[in-house]
Amino acid sequence: MIQKLPVRFVEKVWGVERLPSPFPHPSEQSIGEVWFEPPPELDQLLVKYIFASERLSVQAHPDDHQARAMELGDSGKSECWVILDAEPGATIAVGFREETSAEELRASAIDGTIVDKLVWHEVFSGDAFYIPAGTVHAIGGGVSLIEVQQNSDITFRLFDYGRPRELHLDRGIEVSSGSPYPAEHRGKMDGDSGLLVDGPHFRLAYWRCGSEAPLPSFDRGPLLLIPFSGELFAEGVALGEGECAYASSLDMKALSGDCLLLLAQHSSSS
Repeated sequence: MIQKLPVRFVEKVWGVERLPSPFPHPSEQSIGEVWFEPPPELDQLLVKYIFASERLSVQAHPDDHQARAMELGDSGKSECWVILDAEPGATIAVGFREETSAEELRASAIDGTIVDKLVWHEVFSGDAFYIPAGTVHAIGGGVSLIEVQQNSDITFRLFDYGRPRELHLDRGIEVSSGSPYPAEHRGKMDGDSGLLVDGPHFRLAYWRCGSEAPLPSFDRGPLLLIPFSGELFAEGVALGEGECAYASSLDMKALSGDCLLLLAQHSSSS
């Protein structure tokens, strides 16, 4: 069974005045995120599109243990960003230039120099960044991306460029890693098939429909199908850019089209 997921549009101060095609723009406000409502069978994962016209806050998320200890739920938030589009020179920040202590992190978050301590990576379409819980990060302006994440919205803002929004300095520092970003967490869709994330909470792979490339191993069970580009046909359902679908199982022989497809699955080890 393949079922398209309903969408939810989320207003953000850093969002865009007009969503790109194929999305409608449902209000007069800036839209920053488009969420796909998770199905009950796979409610551990959430897929979003993010559209940033300016820099997002510098932030971090707790892991599962920290979220439970803080009585904020059973799930922390690890995520992966796959870059859809980026203006020339657009960047995202992930991790620090050098090891940073909690005391240094606090001082730099207060005076704003945390922005300079982070590593800002220039990004291009097809780049992928796995961001485990605790990684300090920020999305720069002029970036559009697909985010696959644990289904949690616990965010601790460390710095927000003077916007009149709440910061969460104590908890943010408690959950933050002050380390540089591991190179092995960065990937790229540069072929017909590949595994972008094989983490404790989810796996994320890409595969070009119609190619002879093998799909990285997935368990028999439910998946989320996210067209990165092109169109996919499966079990009488047409799925295109800007959509996400739940599949109770996957028969690769039943897929057709010209789609570069992202596939996400909850990890059985989590």
